Amino acid sequence: MRIERIKPRQINETPEIQVDLSLMDGLIAKYKTKKGNLIPLLQGTQDIYGFLPRAAFYRIHEETGLELNEMYGVATFYAQFRLAPAGKHIVKMCHGTACHVQSVTAITDEILDMLQIKDGETTSDRLFTVETVACLGCCSLAPVMMIGEETYGKLTPKEAVKIIKEIRRSEIN
Repeated sequence: MRIERIKPRQINETPEIQVDLSLMDGLIAKYKTKKGNLIPLLQGTQDIYGFLPRAAFYRIHEETGLELNEMYGVATFYAQFRLAPAGKHIVKMCHGTACHVQSVTAITDEILDMLQIKDGETTSDRLFTVETVACLGCCSLAPVMMIGEETYGKLTPKEAVKIIKEIRRSEIN
């Protein structure tokens, strides 16, 4: 019996985004010699660019001696860090117990279908990033989504899609 080898998967890397690394000068100067500087450096870098560009990892490594694998490990472990740019509007879909029993999965699926993305992805126009989160702490409003600082509760799939379409329409105009 002959076994067919599994072909290696193609890795779809995000194209390198050019950033002005000089924007990190003050941040690096502030934390370069401090003990426990890894997370503050990553947080500050993300505050500057909105995500953690690959080039920023190399710059931090060169300036501080922090290992690339250690930085990447921390950046991929903590949900607060992004390795790709996020959309202008971050849509957080609550998937806590109260929302789950109120069919938030159907709402999330409807939004993702309408935006033609998967969970955690950003639309091609960079307007929306959709993320599922463990809990937004608004259980009495279940099912809930949050867009920026605005909370929307007691949603149906149709209402949620309408909200997204209204935001898109206001951005275009």
